[in-house]
Amino acid sequence: MLSGVKETGRDKIFLVCNYIYVFLAFAIVIYPLIYILSASISDPKLVASGDMWLWPKGITFDGYKRVFENTSIWIGYGNTILYTVVGTTINLLVTLPAAYALSRKDFVGRNFFMGMFMVTMFFGGGLVPTYLLVKDLGMINTMWAIVIPSAASIWNIIVSRTFFQSSIPKELQEAAQIDGCTNMRLFIKIILPLSMPIIAVMALFYGVGNWNSYFSALIYLNDTAKYPLQLVLRQILVLQEMAAQGGGAIDTSTAAALNSKAEIAALVKYAVIIVATVPVIAIYPFLQRYFVQGVMIGSVKG
Repeated sequence: MLSGVKETGRDKIFLVCNYIYVFLAFAIVIYPLIYILSASISDPKLVASGDMWLWPKGITFDGYKRVFENTSIWIGYGNTILYTVVGTTINLLVTLPAAYALSRKDFVGRNFFMGMFMVTMFFGGGLVPTYLLVKDLGMINTMWAIVIPSAASIWNIIVSRTFFQSSIPKELQEAAQIDGCTNMRLFIKIILPLSMPIIAVMALFYGVGNWNSYFSALIYLNDTAKYPLQLVLRQILVLQEMAAQGGGAIDTSTAAALNSKAEIAALVKYAVIIVATVPVIAIYPFLQRYFVQGVMIGSVKG
């Protein structure tokens, strides 16, 4: 509240309700994170029985040990880092120039091109035609099948265009052109340095999307040595759960072995979730300032 302004009873009630709402929202968001972290280092028997519901019990690091002993995890990490870096770079190289061009009022035909872009948000070729196209281009079982088909997001282009329209003064562009600055030099030397908020936002959006992506790899990659981390983790969980759910007539010793495998699978499941999400969580604080600023500027005005 502003100094010197007296709060009314309704203001106080509204403030209390806000605090209650924020606390409840925080609890809803933080509980799954604490639970998964605790479950990843807890005895799987206590997790399955429900005795562990918040803080870890029967602490064990066998889940992490089994995850990191698997060499395919490290290969998957390397592949995912490669796909994320290359993919995000391509995303930015496509999105930012396209958004800037569409933000220029002197760009002839910009409404037509914007309309064509908008059509792709509502209509797509489908999975089979896309697969056939990727196959005809010779990109099956290569990194390019992962990064090229998703090179640009129309929604991100629209947000970036809005940022350029609302945040870059037209007079600045006109002054640069009067001084003999070409469009390319204007974009690289002047526009991009002033656009760090939206660049950080786009890098975060695309980076998280590339990091978590697994469906494209599942469709286009045949070589397990090229699998990204998400697909490697999915493969590990599926194999362990299948082993734990073995069917048919079994004796007591076999049942005990299968039960042990099921417990290990549950322990590994939570460990791999932490392993897969920690890098993104670690990077986000460094981009948070730009992220908030870029989203607010790029989304308020249309």
